Amino acid sequence: MAQSTEKLVIIGSGPAGYTAGIYAARAALNPLLFAGTIPFTPGGQLMITTEVENFPGFPKGVTGPELMELFKAQAERFGTRVVEESAIEVDLKSRPFRVKADSQEVLAESIIIATGASAMWSGAKGEEAYKNRGVSACATCDGFFFKNLDVLVVGGGDTAMEEATYLTKHARKVTIVHRRDALRASKIMQDKAKKNPKIAFVWNSVVEEVLGDGKKMNSARLKNVLNGEVQQVEAQGLFVAIGHKPNTELFAGKIDLDAKGYVKTTPGTTRTSVPGVFAAGDVQDPLYRQAVTAAGSGCQAAIEVERFLEH
Repeated sequence: MAQSTEKLVIIGSGPAGYTAGIYAARAALNPLLFAGTIPFTPGGQLMITTEVENFPGFPKGVTGPELMELFKAQAERFGTRVVEESAIEVDLKSRPFRVKADSQEVLAESIIIATGASAMWSGAKGEEAYKNRGVSACATCDGFFFKNLDVLVVGGGDTAMEEATYLTKHARKVTIVHRRDALRASKIMQDKAKKNPKIAFVWNSVVEEVLGDGKKMNSARLKNVLNGEVQQVEAQGLFVAIGHKPNTELFAGKIDLDAKGYVKTTPGTTRTSVPGVFAAGDVQDPLYRQAVTAAGSGCQAAIEVERFLEH
């Protein structure tokens, strides 16, 4: 049996979840926030980001985990109850909704989904070992650290072309590694990348291994998928741009998701297909995926919840 009925349950604890908590708590909604998400860690993607230099208010930069601790402390200061558990089941058929976590079950008048998205990785040997030490999945987050260095970008879609083009602002040379002999990016993005003198291409190839000195990556072993030939390429950075996967397994079949699994929200709002359920941050944003935009939508969601409950 459910233990209590909450005005608001927030599922997820990145910038979107915690900002929603700050605003909801200040609106006297006494929110309950489940910090652990499936399959991600409390704090979301910023927990694997060493240096955050583009979040407003931190002129000297801040580490991702530090920033999330500050978000959490601020949410708790106003009364958000942060529970270090994962929501493992939700029933959205009728209000109050039912949310089951690791050790408890609650009823909720409203829900904010802020479970984020996870970058997809290539799975190459050494990739895990050199994450944040040369290996990244976000050029706008980390590109600045690769000034005048040689970097690789893995992927062939729009994201890969965008990342590569962005990286040319900082890097000396950007090499796109693609497993096929043709890109799947839109024509305009392809043309932009192909015309850029700083961008080169290695076709029909995958990254087999990321190499380094134990502290930072310094090269990668590339394998040609057609003839099996292997070449070692010097590079101080590797950006994996094969897409993101929204953490929406929990909500499949329960609310409207788009073809890629992102929660569909009514344009200009954070409302989902189920009245009383709202979504904020990367879980509903395949476009920007920044901490600051996630925080902004968390604020929107909390304000919308307050209005929804009033009516």
